[in-house]
Amino acid sequence: MHPRQHTIFALSSGRPPSAIAVVRVSGPQAGPALAALAGKMPAPRLATRVLLREVNQQPIDDAVVLWFPGPASATGEDVAEFHIHGGRAVLAALVAALSDFADMRAAEPGEFTRRAFENGKLDLTEAEGLDDLIHADTDRQRRQALRQLKGLLGDRARTWRDQIIEASALIEAGIDFSDEGDVSAELIAPARAKIETLLGEIEDVLAAEGRSERLREGLVVAIAGPPNVGKSTLMNALARREVAIVSPHAGTTRDVIEVQLDLDGYPVTVIDTAGIRETDDPVEQEGVRRARARAAEADLVLWMSDPQRDEAPEQDAAPVWRIRNKIDLHAARPDAGRATELAGGLGRSGEGTEFGISASRGDGIVELIAGLVGFAEKYFGSDEGGLISRERQRKLLRETAESLRRSLAVLGQGEELAAEDLRMAAYSLGRLLGRVDVEDILDVIFREFCIGK
Repeated sequence: MHPRQHTIFALSSGRPPSAIAVVRVSGPQAGPALAALAGKMPAPRLATRVLLREVNQQPIDDAVVLWFPGPASATGEDVAEFHIHGGRAVLAALVAALSDFADMRAAEPGEFTRRAFENGKLDLTEAEGLDDLIHADTDRQRRQALRQLKGLLGDRARTWRDQIIEASALIEAGIDFSDEGDVSAELIAPARAKIETLLGEIEDVLAAEGRSERLREGLVVAIAGPPNVGKSTLMNALARREVAIVSPHAGTTRDVIEVQLDLDGYPVTVIDTAGIRETDDPVEQEGVRRARARAAEADLVLWMSDPQRDEAPEQDAAPVWRIRNKIDLHAARPDAGRATELAGGLGRSGEGTEFGISASRGDGIVELIAGLVGFAEKYFGSDEGGLISRERQRKLLRETAESLRRSLAVLGQGEELAAEDLRMAAYSLGRLLGRVDVEDILDVIFREFCIGK
């Protein structure tokens, strides 16, 4: 039997124990299994309370069941849902009972969503949006993923593809009437206008500088600097919990420590690195090497210093902010006024930005966080209307735009070549939607899903 003909089941709610657990079943045996365990067939899409029983009539649980006959279901197949009490023993008993049915097996990661895609319930951009929604850590990521799930890019791509087909039909009709010059010209002109308008729309989408992709991946901020200037203390202050060991001894941080933060809805990964200095300790040398490497890969570097170690930043691969720590220990110094001014937060992003803080006491931390939020807003862009959320989508839209440019270049010189370029553009959009020749990427996309989705 082909794997797609199997009936699949999985826990689709949180890990037990929980108040309620939801087990979904999809496939041709969903109905018979539901009738056998519930003792009757409930009305479609109506929550029904039943006593679930095993085949030998031993009770499993007092539960609520739902029946969604295909194709009017989430997967396009017959779907049954069992809402049971979320204890491990109850779940194990139901799973064992389902496993006893012929041609029924546990679902693989993403298999429910893949079946929905294969049955035309959603396109590939919507499936990617669903995956992003499941893995969203911040509110802005959630909103972006929800727009994709609702078909923001897919609907536009389908409209673009229809327009390409219309333009192609005009060009091919012009080829058919090529011996009648006036008719051919009258058909080619509106085709050119359609292609130029369509190309402009796609180029506008591509010009969004990858903001949506960056929002999905998040911003990486590295805390770097010499030893014992308060990097780990700042890390703990930003995270509002003890994530890094703080010690007065140099070289305490040997490896890279990461923490995920939600700054006003922006996903930010903050990295605490080993103190950068010359050392004979081979373990600390490796920590320094990793610190330099991660700082070079970061989107923003917070270079920390204090009055005893006011060293210049080592690298300029990313924007560098100077963070002058321990201002509370030198309030009586002549430059204390300047330190206070810095603690007020020169919240501009880019080179030359400085903050004066006391990581241990908390001075200037609020202003620093506000500065990071401002940097993230500029980095990701304030416009949340970006259509592209993955590099795969951007690549296929680039291919579409290039095909459209080629068709415009040869239009009027060789209509057959223009028509072929339009077919290639429509093909690229078909791949974007997952409707043609995408078997090579389906496994990669759907294996990232959790089991039960």
